[in-house]
Amino acid sequence: MDIATIVGLFGAVSIVGLAMTLAGGFGQFIDVPSLLVVLIGSHLVVLGQFPLGDFLSAAKAGMKTIMFKAPNYQDIIAKIVELADLSRKGGLLSLEGAEVEDTFLKKGVNLLVDGHDGEVVKSILEKDVLMASQRHEVGAAVFRALAGVAPAMGMIGTLIGLVAMLGNMDDPKSIGPAMAVALLTTLYGAMIANMMATPIADKLELRDSQEKFARKLMIDGLLGIQAGQNPRVIEQVLLGYLAEGQRPTAEE
Repeated sequence: MDIATIVGLFGAVSIVGLAMTLAGGFGQFIDVPSLLVVLIGSHLVVLGQFPLGDFLSAAKAGMKTIMFKAPNYQDIIAKIVELADLSRKGGLLSLEGAEVEDTFLKKGVNLLVDGHDGEVVKSILEKDVLMASQRHEVGAAVFRALAGVAPAMGMIGTLIGLVAMLGNMDDPKSIGPAMAVALLTTLYGAMIANMMATPIADKLELRDSQEKFARKLMIDGLLGIQAGQNPRVIEQVLLGYLAEGQRPTAEE
């Protein structure tokens, strides 16, 4: 679970909610027509831009920003070196009983055990990476679209409120509700775009890059094992992907 995402998203909402409360009461910032225009209207517009399956899967992808555990590259390298040592001593078939938690790495190990050559292993795993990345990109695109649509729907709500207000200037009691719709829709649109949709889209893109980087490490390590390279050579090759500060020290 990503604590930073939880603190960032819910913390921002809490701060805004506190400011509303201090400004005279939270209740005055709740307007049902404004919520309908921005919240429901924005999602319906985005639904019109994407296939239903992509739209629905975006919610699942959004949860990845919270539930996703960032890969530990040092642990991945250590596991690959462990597998390389095992293979060097007992051959590729000795990897069959190896304990591997990561499903992607486990799939690669199974391909090695089944006797596939390096090109086949690389092709299959890289296709998996590509398909997963495309799913993440679609999820991010849905949230990007929501970030663009929500302020526009807020502006539409503002225009509705202004028209209602100008059309009933002779009734002072109607001016207040009309102004509420006019102003609150803009507020709701800005909140949805900047406090939810954009941060989630950004975090999805970050998760995608982290996952692709981790899986490239795994693919290169598996190909080194398949080629029978020395475990220490594999380790040094993989450590070359990491920044100097991320590499283990000699004492470790």
